[in-house]
Amino acid sequence: MNGAERIMAMFERRPVDRPGFWMGAPTEETLQKYLAQTGLDSHESLSDYMQDDVFWAAAEWSCWQHPEGKPMWDFLPGRERRSIVDAGCFAECEDVAEVEAFPWPNPDYLVFDDYLSYVDRIQQKGKLVFGGFWTYIFQIAVDFFGMENLFIKMYTDPDVVSAVIDHVVEFYLEASRRLYAAADGRLKVFFFANDLGSQIDALISPEFFRKFFAPGFKKVIELAKANGQRVMLHSCGSVAKLIPDLIDLGIEGLHPLQAKAAGMDAKSLSQYKKHLVFMGGVDTQELLPFKKPADVAAEVRRLCDVLGDNFIVSPSHEGVLPNIPFENMLAMRDAVIKG
Repeated sequence: MNGAERIMAMFERRPVDRPGFWMGAPTEETLQKYLAQTGLDSHESLSDYMQDDVFWAAAEWSCWQHPEGKPMWDFLPGRERRSIVDAGCFAECEDVAEVEAFPWPNPDYLVFDDYLSYVDRIQQKGKLVFGGFWTYIFQIAVDFFGMENLFIKMYTDPDVVSAVIDHVVEFYLEASRRLYAAADGRLKVFFFANDLGSQIDALISPEFFRKFFAPGFKKVIELAKANGQRVMLHSCGSVAKLIPDLIDLGIEGLHPLQAKAAGMDAKSLSQYKKHLVFMGGVDTQELLPFKKPADVAAEVRRLCDVLGDNFIVSPSHEGVLPNIPFENMLAMRDAVIKG
């Protein structure tokens, strides 16, 4: 089996020869460190060296081409965003008319040629591209209000919050329709992100998730499936209490399984292994940065035993930081490839 065949077999609940593997996405500093250690020259070549089954390519990276260089989402016109609590442009908004008047992004500025050529090149190597638009509905809503303001306005101005979310969802739906038409069946797994958890709990209640975000999730999931794709959600932190809702919405895979977050340990998650392909789970807070390669290998083998056949071994955060020794990345890989 090559990587693409292995991962698609997991989604289709067919037998596989071994667990899947993805090294994650090294930050630029990490990438340069690993390239220097290996003598390689690119992220792609490092992914080949690590024998990844998966390669992540979000459409936002290259498809937005505004003629004046304006960003897709302009949360703080004329100001630099410093943190997730910065007050966005709707922080004081009490009128849906103000939301309607906002200059929402125009999908006519999307160009897909380079992106799809990149996808083709990766998939010709036998890897499965996890792609499409990152579709981070929750984070964009946070940025338009500021996190604390968003949580307050869910109570004080729910119509304003819903209007903002609706516009974000509608842009991603149209953007995705155009991408899927251009891709003509080449995209197999829709990988999208909404970081709904903290270290200790979900950031919003299941009730508010269902009220504000589940309808948009359902639309983008159904669109992807109508275009023949499987659906993998990235959500950092503790999302344990939201998993039943995510499954009901049609989520088929979950990443990154933040191992130290409440309720996200492998044993707790294993109750869902008949419903989900798991990707991640190899702790990036203590294990990968600070333990020995033998400890990493032992933990990977344990995770594979607990989570079963439909498991893609990967760090518990997609951004691999430079405090993770390359030797531990190799130990993670070898525990999968060599057993």
